[in-house]
Amino acid sequence: MTPESGVLDAPAGVLLDGDTWHLFHQYRPTPDSPARWAHVVSEDGPFDWEICDDALAPVGGEIGLRAGAVVANGSGLDLYFTSVTAVGTSIQVAQLADLDEKCPVSDDEFTVDSRVLRIGDVVSDRDGHTRFRSPCVVPAWESNDDRHAGHDGWLMLAVTGSGEAPVPVVLTSPDGRSWDFSGHLGFEGDPGFDAASIVVGPRIFRLRDEVDGNIYDVLLITLESDGIDISGFLVGTLRGTTFDVKTPFTRIDHGHDFTRPRNTNVTTGTVPEEERYQRSVIFGLLNGVGRQDDPRRHPTLATENWANALSLPRVVTLQGGLLFQTPPAGLPDAISRTDRARSWTGLCQIPAGSSLTATLLDAAGAPAATIVHSGDQLTLDRSANPHHVGDAVARTRLAEGDTDSLSIFVDGSTVEVFANGGAVTMASRVYIDGGCSAIRVEVSGGAVLERHWERGPVTSGNLPDYEQ
Repeated sequence: MTPESGVLDAPAGVLLDGDTWHLFHQYRPTPDSPARWAHVVSEDGPFDWEICDDALAPVGGEIGLRAGAVVANGSGLDLYFTSVTAVGTSIQVAQLADLDEKCPVSDDEFTVDSRVLRIGDVVSDRDGHTRFRSPCVVPAWESNDDRHAGHDGWLMLAVTGSGEAPVPVVLTSPDGRSWDFSGHLGFEGDPGFDAASIVVGPRIFRLRDEVDGNIYDVLLITLESDGIDISGFLVGTLRGTTFDVKTPFTRIDHGHDFTRPRNTNVTTGTVPEEERYQRSVIFGLLNGVGRQDDPRRHPTLATENWANALSLPRVVTLQGGLLFQTPPAGLPDAISRTDRARSWTGLCQIPAGSSLTATLLDAAGAPAATIVHSGDQLTLDRSANPHHVGDAVARTRLAEGDTDSLSIFVDGSTVEVFANGGAVTMASRVYIDGGCSAIRVEVSGGAVLERHWERGPVTSGNLPDYEQ
């Protein structure tokens, strides 16, 4: 998903209402403009996004609006956002009263949706903490004693302090409006990262582990390190302000560019109660440098007036304390309706010393990137591409399994790879001159390609000739 125009900074919130997806993202109309919130909607699958009027824009003394959270509330939704002024930041809430109303689309692309009403400030400087921002809000947070039982309380994870030394914190509320500060987010057990790490963008949701049947809290965070964003997850149980660690920080994606993941909230009745914790859906920003990004360096800003993109939606499940990520249902058919997207999926046997190599070809037939599955390792190399000369090869280890698999999805400058049933993923931006014309696959050293499927745009040029 890309912005209609301007610079996409981050996913802000996602809500699934029946079969209708509402996606909000933080963006700037130009690189020098203040940030605001866009709103897009897709029905019958998260693929064909229709633009609505912007949800929020700076007013009064605000110099920008940053990402937050979107949650269902009655027949509408609440939008929790970060308000930025010259003196600091605060967390505010706005409301869209009726989700069933058709989204307005004005001739002026920067018109703000008049249905979205600001309620006001809900969390600002308090308890010796300043610059509250980046809220994750969960209504009806479950009891720790009975993981199935809900109560009336709300949970918020947020970040406070300076950009150089942010502090994740926990707040609670009886109604989503009046919030009490609980304390710093802490960990019982090894969290898997250094205490001095810069931790941003905390998000939390629950999943049932398919192995032991227990329900766990999944904490998503992003670590900022030397100008690079590394996003990952922890699995455990949040008790008050302390996260009891079962699985320490584990990188969620091993490509160059998947960061700041956001989970999807749902309206009441969208998911059957018995399936509530079976799966979730996440989106990520395809930009590995986060706040260090210079949108003017993106070729698409000059040629198409936009920069940055969000990932495909990923269906996530919990198996043995680890997240598995798979593409959403309906994606192959959606690819057939696009102008230039392509996919390749294969089931294979790759013994030690062998490999399967997939090469993405540009419009002239030249290699733009190479993906190699060698049984115990997965790599994505874009360094031979003139747009990415000298870039490090993305690589990660693969666990031994009964069957090896690989799925590759290419759309414009986005490349996403799922290996071994979603145990490992890689997402990278790859600028491909003229678009990806084909995915060439070769095996060597005894590797066997058992079955494979390909999808690309269906155009008049590749339809059957019915006159023959």
